[in-house]
Amino acid sequence: MKLSRLFQPRNPLFWIMLALNALSSALAWIAHNRPLDTGGVLLISSFAILNAILGTWLAWRLLRDEPAVLSTPQVE
Repeated sequence: MKLSRLFQPRNPLFWIMLALNALSSALAWIAHNRPLDTGGVLLISSFAILNAILGTWLAWRLLRDEPAVLSTPQVE
């Protein structure tokens, strides 16, 4: 597997992966820096962990799949 397959800006999965990873980072920041009760910390932390797992799964799919090749029009 090549890491260059991960960067696929034309693939919507790439942008969803980036958004989920940014969201899990923001949720982890909130859980660490805001005064929350135990239930809030558990809720925010579980969302952060689920987002990280889903983002990792999408990254794995991007690495596994072949990137779409742009077709060039052929002149005859």
